[in-house]
Amino acid sequence: MSTEVIVNGIQFGGKDLPIIAGPCVIENRDHAYKMAESISEIMDSKGFPFIFKSSFDKANRTSVKSFRGLGMKKGLNILEEIKAKLDIPVLTDIHHPEQAKIVAEVVDILQIPDFLCRQTDLLLAAGETKCAVNIKKGQFLAPWKIESIIKKIESTGNRNILLTERGTTFGYESLVTDVRAIPMMQKSGYPVVFDATHSAQIPGTSGNKTGGMREFIPTVTKASVAAGCDGIFMEVHDDVENAKSDAATQWPLQKLSELLESIKKIHQAIS
Repeated sequence: MSTEVIVNGIQFGGKDLPIIAGPCVIENRDHAYKMAESISEIMDSKGFPFIFKSSFDKANRTSVKSFRGLGMKKGLNILEEIKAKLDIPVLTDIHHPEQAKIVAEVVDILQIPDFLCRQTDLLLAAGETKCAVNIKKGQFLAPWKIESIIKKIESTGNRNILLTERGTTFGYESLVTDVRAIPMMQKSGYPVVFDATHSAQIPGTSGNKTGGMREFIPTVTKASVAAGCDGIFMEVHDDVENAKSDAATQWPLQKLSELLESIKKIHQAIS
């Protein structure tokens, strides 16, 4: 059983199953606001606590020519507006230690990207803000190797920590979801979130962009809920084929309600 972490009234590690969802990257103000509003309405109708996510910068795109986002200043202004007007908590990524303090003044959760999960200066800067920190376990790490990463955050006195499982690289292009990672990571004492959409990626196999197998997102998500995860992270878009980032693995807004209904039944069955 993981320790409870409360973020703006939303409880991870308790009886509820919070959902962190939103488009991969902030494409523009109107789209981000529309997505936050639409997803929030669906979450309310299904009874799921909701945290909106979107990135102001995607610093790890496959191609140097790929759209990265609107930048920190514009992106934070949009997230701040969404948070205030829709009264929902927000999450976004940081990539550099100097971003931590600035971003923490706006968001409720700082997210450490998987490829940066071992970067000591970044982790310490995030921890020192006392903001909740969601650490995405690198796909190159075994579940039990999250301990040393956690200790870096804890050294700042911050124990508002979430851990996210997002699939593991086994060497045949695809990421593999090992649901054993959920209880293994929960042994750390912190809630474990399952990343439903990045787990469906096939990195670097579509030329200048990352591919994926969207059709398996419901399968691995339901399996992870059955394994007892403490929350779900998923990227959601209203026009997945034309999304400016991670088009192959964002979940269609039009199918979100149906997937949530399946998740809800499983979560209720194991609670």
